[in-house]
Amino acid sequence: MSGPLRIALIGSSRFPIRQPFAGGLEAHVWHLARALARQGHRVSLYAAPGSEVRQDCTSLTVRRLELSDAARADVSMPAADFMSDHHAYLALMLQLAGQDADSFDVVHNHSLHYLPVAMASTLSTPMLTTVHTPPTPWLESAIQACGGRGTRFAAVSEHTATTWSAAGVPFTVVPNGIDARSWPLGPGGEPVVWFGRLTAEKAPHLAIDAARIAGRPITLAGPISDRAYFADQVAPRLGPGARYAGHLTHRDLAHLVGAAAVALVTPVWDEPYGLVVAEAMSCGTPVVAFDRGGIPELLSAESGRLVPPDDVHALAAAIPEAARLARPRVRAHALRRCSAGAMVGAYLSLYRQMIVARSESADDRLLHSPSWLRAPGPGRQHQRTPAQARHGTDVSICAPTTSVLRDRQPSP
Repeated sequence: MSGPLRIALIGSSRFPIRQPFAGGLEAHVWHLARALARQGHRVSLYAAPGSEVRQDCTSLTVRRLELSDAARADVSMPAADFMSDHHAYLALMLQLAGQDADSFDVVHNHSLHYLPVAMASTLSTPMLTTVHTPPTPWLESAIQACGGRGTRFAAVSEHTATTWSAAGVPFTVVPNGIDARSWPLGPGGEPVVWFGRLTAEKAPHLAIDAARIAGRPITLAGPISDRAYFADQVAPRLGPGARYAGHLTHRDLAHLVGAAAVALVTPVWDEPYGLVVAEAMSCGTPVVAFDRGGIPELLSAESGRLVPPDDVHALAAAIPEAARLARPRVRAHALRRCSAGAMVGAYLSLYRQMIVARSESADDRLLHSPSWLRAPGPGRQHQRTPAQARHGTDVSICAPTTSVLRDRQPSP
């Protein structure tokens, strides 16, 4: 079969999918939705109110929780944000299992909440869950409790797949991709740049220190996600040679990154992927980064330099060497390694596999009656009978290479 797919993308019920983005997950879902829609697929987006939706996409409503005074007065009342998220995802999953059971060919879950995974087996629609972060206790608990029934899993890097091995389910590695048209080749310049969420785990203060040691001016850009950290560690370091440009629109951010000599990436935690690395390289801007998490899977000798984690002096020493790299070759590496086309192709291949598998499972249930209706004898035994799944829609697309889509089995 051929034709457009009906795809439901589940994002955050708390953060809108719009520019300037709250973080890498929101940026990823925004770009994926647009890329799928450009290929003619019918996309419905579930994300916080205020999200940007293309004219050819639709929105799924985030249900607001309105508790009674009696419920709010209960001494066991959890935090308001927790209850709001719980209610939003509970309502969504009941809707997908009920009134919207025949509305989609596939559901692609990007949320960090446990309920989409825990309730996946109630859907007649196949679901894919992509993990964008290291394990969280709520989500790992949901995966272990349901045994992965009802959803297939993907991870954004080999490193991330490894960190989730204790969940006990296989992960298919689909590296994130970026639309290179949104990150054009820039001319470079003398300053260095740091961009992303300003939080302690991303440690932009170390980038300021390294730039000062190297004698380079630096500009920081991104949302201040941790105001106490910003006030304690970043603001005191600002001044001559170090400025904060604010939370920029995409166009202004791409211009800033393209005009930099080098992009510094300074996580003091293990980055699951490293989206800013891909974005900087697409602008032709070489990257100098701490050797952590999924970042080594992106960088090569022709696109930047890795230095030991937390070593500010090594970071500073690598800046002039990286600045001499040929910017067109840096961008060419990004196009080969981090293209949106490869990512979308990999996801469409997974969608197709899941739709076919669900259809074959439905056909098998029609051909083989449950064991309690058959006379004793050899045959297949079904411990449960899920709701009959409809036949999905296939798409014509080249299968991605194994470097883009590959399965990781959990460690024994």
